[in-house]
Amino acid sequence: MSLLDVRAISKRFGALKAVDGVSFQVGPGQICGFIGPNGAGKTTTMRICSTLELPDEGDVLVDGQSVLSEPRDARRRIGFMPDSYGAYTSTTIFEYLDFFARAYGLRGERRREVLARVIEFTGLGELTDKEIASLSKGMKQRLCLAKTLLHDPPVMILDEPAAGLDPRARVELRELVKALAQMGKAILISSHILTELAEMCSSVVVIERGQLKGGGVLADVVRSVQPTTTLFLRALEGPAACERTLLELRGVSKVRLERDGVCFEFEGDASQQAALFAQLASSGLRPLELAQQGQNLEDLFLSLTEGKLQ
Repeated sequence: MSLLDVRAISKRFGALKAVDGVSFQVGPGQICGFIGPNGAGKTTTMRICSTLELPDEGDVLVDGQSVLSEPRDARRRIGFMPDSYGAYTSTTIFEYLDFFARAYGLRGERRREVLARVIEFTGLGELTDKEIASLSKGMKQRLCLAKTLLHDPPVMILDEPAAGLDPRARVELRELVKALAQMGKAILISSHILTELAEMCSSVVVIERGQLKGGGVLADVVRSVQPTTTLFLRALEGPAACERTLLELRGVSKVRLERDGVCFEFEGDASQQAALFAQLASSGLRPLELAQQGQNLEDLFLSLTEGKLQ
């Protein structure tokens, strides 16, 4: 089951084919990282998914509703957060959110309940009387996310939400996105900060020059271009003993000292990793930790794309 189903969409702007037959799906509870170089067609694809552009070919289903034949129904199921948005700077946070709540058709007690819930979720409760002009970049992003959530859409499309944020604001935004996924929402998120995406995404779509270069479950896509898994080992005997032991084992390569342990590449699935842990213990080491390192989206990106612009 997918809440966002992109079906072979294409879009031309004059002689430029910005999007060329792109297809992918995002299911409930999934966070899908949408990555590609500048000018790859990410924003155009997101705008088509959000009913702001019409595809020349193909279609997009949002919770089963076509953006072509049922755009109003599809739009009610979408929360779109653009990479930049306009707002009357002299309005307060509450006035801004209240305006959009009314625009979404919320009335009376229902509107007050939704506003209170969204304001609490995004952590804007102490700032509702502040004018938008006085907000930091991070608070403005929270405000835009809050506006996007007012109609409780099952599909969230977030275009570069972390751009320009300081480290704390990025962490806070990441936690909000994870919380939304836990509510069962399907989330498509683009970013050039690949380390951020790697920490939250369960799937990925890679696009370049309008064409799909790869996509699917993050671990599977990474494994298709990186057949080995990066593991970190720490043991009571220390890094040097770990290094000596690992160099004698089959399936192990690129052993290197790191912090108080060693990192290495291992050719094997989860069951083979468990067997490796037992083998390390029986060899005389006393392992304290054997952990898989985060998926390296930067290596994946470089492997799947050629750096060509259009």
